[in-house]
Amino acid sequence: MRFWDASAIVPLLVTEVPTRRVQALAIKDPGMLVWWGSEVECVSALVRLERDGALAPQALGLALGRLKQLAAAWHQVDPSDAVREAAIRFLRVHPLRAADALQLAAAYLAAERRPPSLEVVTLDERLGVAAGKEGFAVIDMAAAG
Repeated sequence: MRFWDASAIVPLLVTEVPTRRVQALAIKDPGMLVWWGSEVECVSALVRLERDGALAPQALGLALGRLKQLAAAWHQVDPSDAVREAAIRFLRVHPLRAADALQLAAAYLAAERRPPSLEVVTLDERLGVAAGKEGFAVIDMAAAG
């Protein structure tokens, strides 16, 4: 099982450049571990695509349906004091946004504070760099070719 950043989940919901690579990874290991807010982040990305005219309303409906299916099957790290404390530490040492710090903190706790034991799948460069510095094995789908 790998930890999936929301940025890597979105190409499973709509066709984007990395979709085939992300799909292949998900097929190879279908168990997805995410943080509690990932579904909200994915919806945010999808509705932003619709607002920007890059996604038709019908395609948005299909993507939201796919998201519901994924969310029903994935494993999530719930909010906790430990996640919040780790996120605050990560914000102090890495140039992350709050949501990215929370995702990294969720991965950290899921790995039982042993980052090398968990792979992180991301398309977010800043998050990928921070995860790598923390010791996670990072599968950077943006860089994969």
